[in-house]
Amino acid sequence: MPLTLYNTLTRQKEKFEPIELGKVRFYCCGVTVYDYCHLGHARSYIVWDVVRRYLNWLGYSVQYVQNYTDIDDKILKRAREQDEDWQEITQRYIAAYQEDMSRLNILPADVYPQATEFIPQMIALIESLEQQSYAYAAEGDVYYAVEKFPDYGKLSGRKLDQMEVGASGRVDQVDARKRHPLDFALWKATKPGEPAWDSPWGAGRPGWHLECSAMAKDCLGAEIDIHAGGSDLTFPHHENEIAQSEASGSKRLARYWMHNGFVNVGGEKMSKSLGNFTTIRQLLDNPIPALDGALFHPMAMRLFVLQAQYRKPIDFTDDTVVAANQSWQTLRGGLLFGFDYGEQLGWSDVEAADFGDPAAMRMPEGTLVERFQAAMDDDFNTSSALVVLFELAKELRRVGNVLTHQGEISESPEMLRGRWQTLVCLSQVLGLEAQPELKEDVAGVSDGEIEALIAQRQAARQAKDFAESDRIRDELTAQGITLVDQAGGVTSWHRS
Repeated sequence: MPLTLYNTLTRQKEKFEPIELGKVRFYCCGVTVYDYCHLGHARSYIVWDVVRRYLNWLGYSVQYVQNYTDIDDKILKRAREQDEDWQEITQRYIAAYQEDMSRLNILPADVYPQATEFIPQMIALIESLEQQSYAYAAEGDVYYAVEKFPDYGKLSGRKLDQMEVGASGRVDQVDARKRHPLDFALWKATKPGEPAWDSPWGAGRPGWHLECSAMAKDCLGAEIDIHAGGSDLTFPHHENEIAQSEASGSKRLARYWMHNGFVNVGGEKMSKSLGNFTTIRQLLDNPIPALDGALFHPMAMRLFVLQAQYRKPIDFTDDTVVAANQSWQTLRGGLLFGFDYGEQLGWSDVEAADFGDPAAMRMPEGTLVERFQAAMDDDFNTSSALVVLFELAKELRRVGNVLTHQGEISESPEMLRGRWQTLVCLSQVLGLEAQPELKEDVAGVSDGEIEALIAQRQAARQAKDFAESDRIRDELTAQGITLVDQAGGVTSWHRS
């Protein structure tokens, strides 16, 4: 089955066929850098990270570009509120964004264009539109004439007389200088105290919609394969991008348009404007009551996002947090199987520097891989793909329990090695990774110290000093060490 994806432009699933064989030009609308990212941002960028990873896994060379909007009304408002230089604000939140994405194991973009670095390209784009009568100047501002573009509304499926003014949250009221209420600003004349750049229409700054059109074209060319973003960007932002880019010479801005669904809290979309958002940092750094005061693991957050179809809304509740955390513990146990039991199974390379690295593994072919690919080929159905991962993880955890408590298994080490490598490699396609903790650091006790305490406990038991025996067991349990007394007086142990 070929890879198919849902194209917002055509409102149907389509076979994926890139413009250039083997290469994918992928543009994702980035954040406006005036505050910390929230869970809605996490969902969007996890989704596009997985799309990118899967395309790479299929063998495509992906050029992924994601912009920063670093000049905007919201940024300037925040600067006034905090009496701070607007550039200090943007650089602080760019750094914060990068930290948050790294924690979520989101791969860095190939290019992160910043709007203020592309002012000449934006001015050239406006001049091109003006020459063709798609744009008009009005007292230092420049507007796009939506009625001049016959296809305006083709992405959102709306008609001009049905569209709402101010849908982006960046327009307060209709400007009387506009020829049509939905005409949008390409260039804004400077206001006292605001940053400005010289232009043929006077000092000013670019409009928000214009920025992405100019950056996408400069970084990826006149036509790209995939343009992605949240559902709230479909109109007016992406609609306006199409109008600008295609009127200025791009036959088609993007072949495929992809949009992810919202994160809901209490039935409402999570967003800064509604004030019901929770930042990524708040979720990862603070104890979660629903998890009995434990922290929400970054990989559990990825699972929360990926357990739902990317185009549908997902609800953030205590129950979904608990479920995601439990799911991560199951998957983590499977991912660490090789580190926990490889030596016991006689795997010869457990001490190798690249042991457990998917890049060094050759993933076996088979039904499980085929099922995973079939799910992902169906519009990146991560929910169904995860079913395969959990089957593998549960099987490996079951075998691990048998090895821990009985020491003997019926499965061959070679078969288990193949199962583990398949799980590790497929999980990485979804950006789900687990790293073993250093044995000397876990619970503050080394392997040698554990063995010494077990020997002391054995001596206490032989002397019938059961109080001392219990004390040693309790001491080890408190440090995360579980003892398993087996037949013949043998005691094995493992770290919890």
